[in-house]
Amino acid sequence: MVEAVRFARESGLQVSVRGGGHAVAGHAVGDGVLMIDLSLMKGILVDPAARTARAAGGVLLGELDRATQRFGLAAPSGIVSHTGIGGLTLGGGLGHLMRKYGLTVDNLLAVDLVTAAGERMRVDATAEPELFWGLRGGGGNLGIATAFKYRLHPVGPIVLGGPIFWPLADAPEVLSFVRDFAPQAPDELGIVMFGRLAPPGPLVPPEQYGKPILGLVPVWAGDPAEGLRAIAPLRRIGRPIAEGVRPLPYLFLQSMVDAGNQHGMHYYWRSQRLPKLAGDVIDVITGLVEGITSPLSYVAGFAMGGAAGRVDAGATAVGERGDGFEVSIVAGWPPPDRAGERHTAWVRQGWTDLRPHSTGVYAHFLSDEGTAGVEAAYGARLWRLTALKDRYDPTNFFRLNANIPPSRERGWPDKEQAR
Repeated sequence: MVEAVRFARESGLQVSVRGGGHAVAGHAVGDGVLMIDLSLMKGILVDPAARTARAAGGVLLGELDRATQRFGLAAPSGIVSHTGIGGLTLGGGLGHLMRKYGLTVDNLLAVDLVTAAGERMRVDATAEPELFWGLRGGGGNLGIATAFKYRLHPVGPIVLGGPIFWPLADAPEVLSFVRDFAPQAPDELGIVMFGRLAPPGPLVPPEQYGKPILGLVPVWAGDPAEGLRAIAPLRRIGRPIAEGVRPLPYLFLQSMVDAGNQHGMHYYWRSQRLPKLAGDVIDVITGLVEGITSPLSYVAGFAMGGAAGRVDAGATAVGERGDGFEVSIVAGWPPPDRAGERHTAWVRQGWTDLRPHSTGVYAHFLSDEGTAGVEAAYGARLWRLTALKDRYDPTNFFRLNANIPPSRERGWPDKEQAR
């Protein structure tokens, strides 16, 4: 790793980093660059007594989950099992457990890092605390993370959860209910929302296949009997066409949407952070699902808040905390489909329609918004991140990412202004 970084610097090459996960934004590849592939770095060490896990940079979420579930433990992470831990962790980490245990970065204890200068560093809250702050949300801007240490929590192996589906006609009622319900929900209850064309499967009636639907996936991280009572109001909304809430293996819930995020497809996404689901926001989301352009496309959202929302916004580089909803518009289509512009236009139009209601964007969901997107994601934290960039990567060696340029590239006169 160190030798690869030094070779790239001496050769004047840019570097891209591939961790083996599902990279929607496409930053892991590039023309005329040196790709550093971490996907064979698969070591995982779980300490069940200390409730910690150390995982190498090429580990996927499903691999980490399988290793920790052997001991009835889990690290809060994402919801697609073939996502790489590196990009998700450095970006923040939203998932089913975040309302109970915080974001992935809130449970990150240490990072092994290779810097732009080709130096190895062990970074934690004691050693290089400012760099540790920046790594928790700053993405791949500050180095190559070769290993992570996580705090684990008692979860599973069986948890209460699963999908509930409604016809799109019920979307206004469902989303209005969730708008008011989610901020008051117990921390143990995670809620993921989605709108898509109904896929074939055992839960969906055949007459609904291919029709636009709205769904919720509640997951309860606690006592199942309490969870049934907490989830009950969601099950009574409108006229559900199918429902699969039941005790399920945590590993199943963590991989439940893998089929909708297949490898080898074209993907494009954009996202917005919405403080609430106002009536006109609900209209936009419903219209988006109604006008969906591909069976692989969808609108998805996380109900924020809980433990993740109570972390001080300045504690990590992730950004906005508190309640609200993180909504992503994702287009997917197979390579034979040459109508890519139609699918990406669907995403951009929805993103534009939601923008007046947005307070920013979660950095891990940035796409091709460029400098404006990075500024929207980090806000006032961008000054502090730029100061770290000046210190650890002043030549912007790591730029194939949601890039935070050093101050000299921004035209800032010195580092003091960047602070």
